Formats: sequence, C-alpha cells, structure tokens
Amino acid sequence: MRYAHVSGRTAATALTTVAMLVLAACAEGDTSATAKVPASAEVAGVTVRKDAKLHSSLPDAVKRSGTVRVATDVPYAPFEMFVTEGKKELTGLDYDLGQAIGARLGVRFAFTPQKFDGIVPAIQAGKFDVAMSAMTDNKERQAVVDFVDYSFSGSGIMVAKGNPEKITTLDDLCGKKVAVQAATNQLDLLNAHRKTCERAGGDIGILTFPKDSDAQLALRADKVVAQVLTKPAAGWTAKTADGGDAFEVVDDPAAAGGYQASPNGIAVSKKLPELTDAIQKALQSLIDDGTATKIFQKYGVASIAVKEATRNAAVDQG
Repeated sequence: MRYAHVSGRTAATALTTVAMLVLAACAEGDTSATAKVPASAEVAGVTVRKDAKLHSSLPDAVKRSGTVRVATDVPYAPFEMFVTEGKKELTGLDYDLGQAIGARLGVRFAFTPQKFDGIVPAIQAGKFDVAMSAMTDNKERQAVVDFVDYSFSGSGIMVAKGNPEKITTLDDLCGKKVAVQAATNQLDLLNAHRKTCERAGGDIGILTFPKDSDAQLALRADKVVAQVLTKPAAGWTAKTADGGDAFEVVDDPAAAGGYQASPNGIAVSKKLPELTDAIQKALQSLIDDGTATKIFQKYGVASIAVKEATRNAAVDQG
C-alpha cells in the first residue's frame, strides 16, 4: 500500500531519474526474444500452466519477445524481497504472483529493481511494461497508468501471540498503550480514533518509534498491548517472527483488509491495453482456481486478497 508517509510511498512525476532507469533496465532486465519461456511454473506449491487463448490475446510485441518487463522496488516485505541480502534473486508476494500470471499467459515476467518514485515515469517512457510493487491504485496514478487490482489493504493491529488482552477492534485499544511508527498513516489513524476513545472514557496511550522494528520490541517487552502497522507487514511479521510464535494479527470482520484500506494494483502502460486485459483475465483465473489464495497464504496475508480482479478500482481519496 505504497501511497503516503513512511508506510507507503507516492510516485513522483519528475522525469529526471528516467535516464538512470534506462541504464538499470538495460543492465538487469533480460528481455531477450531468444530466452525460452518455460511451459509451466511452480508457484506456492501449485503448477501453473499456459492458457493458449490468453497468450494469443497478448500484444504482438510481448508475444515476440516472450517477456513482460516488470519494475519493482525492493525490499518492501512481504511484497518484494531479496532471497539473500546482497544477491539479485527475488521473492515475495508480488514476485510470486507475477510468476504465476506470466506462466498462465505463457510469457516471462522479468522483474528489475527500481526506486519507487521513478517507476511510473519509467513506464511512461516505455522502459517497462508494468509495475508490481505494492502500488496503491489511486486517481492520480490512473491518469498515466492502468491498474489491475489484486489486493485491498490498510492498517492492522498486531498483538502478542495468544492475544492476552483480547483485542478485537480499534475500540479495544482505548485506555491502553499502543506502539506505532512515527510519521505514518497508522499514527494518523490512531490520532483520529482518540476522539472515539475519549467519548468512551479512555484515551489511547500512543507510543511512537522511529522504526517498525522498534515498536515490535516494545510489544515484545509488554510495554504496549498492541502495535498498529500496515496489515500486510503485520501478517508477514506474525508469520515469520520466532517461527510464528511471537505475534498474531487481529482480524476485525468489519475491516477484513485493514482499516482505511485501499486497492493495490499491477500498474500497466496505457499504451498496452491488450496487456491490461490479458493480465486481468489471467489473475482472475488464478483467483478462481485457488492459486492466488495459496500465494497470499504463503506470506501470511490471505485477508488482503480480492475475490475479483478489478480494474482501476480506486475512487477519489481527497
């Protein structure tokens, strides 16, 4: 959910970084037409095979090259990560989903790391076909790229394993101490909810920290009853910290994807409408056969998955 503040980043429109992006794309992105496209791919324990009809609907240039050029900003767990720090091999929700969509379309989704604020300008300049980088679908970006939306996420609540304080909603944080990273959407959310708590007779004790990891230490030390962070980050942290034994995520049925959730999408060049259509249909097929669910479950974020692959779902966000 890369949109605003520290917890999400906006895409700048300045084109001054494009020259550097061109060099990076040429150096790292393998778009050789001679590169053989595998007949299938193993993703999250599922074998994904090519759909000949969907492949035939791709733009001619993509069919000739056998490659979709994908920009991504690494790391941003759990969406995009390096398998090993210092190595180029990628993993993450976006990477796995890209491999599954590529396999279904019968092409390679070739990921190239790029700085987030230069991704949209690089797509506009024709250096990449798409971006998969936890990018928030919003009206401003829709003016220059099209989105195929695959998740819907916002802020989540993470508590100690076993949820000893029985936190189920934001209201349960009233009268208690809560950790949050400074200068984030999540801090804004807590500050806005203080009025509700005050009416109920107990303010939220907000403790701010420079990094999410610092807030997690406070939760481990029982200095707070919960931490508020992006729901995808909460899900991944709960799944991986101490082998899944340290934390758990509160799933409020009234906010399945998280509080103040917004759509995240695959950004596609407006010059490639056939590719947008093919990606949407491929993603829907992966949702329908359960492959997408297994990918989201692999990263502990099943609650943010969508049931329908929508296009440009964002509304004006003020």
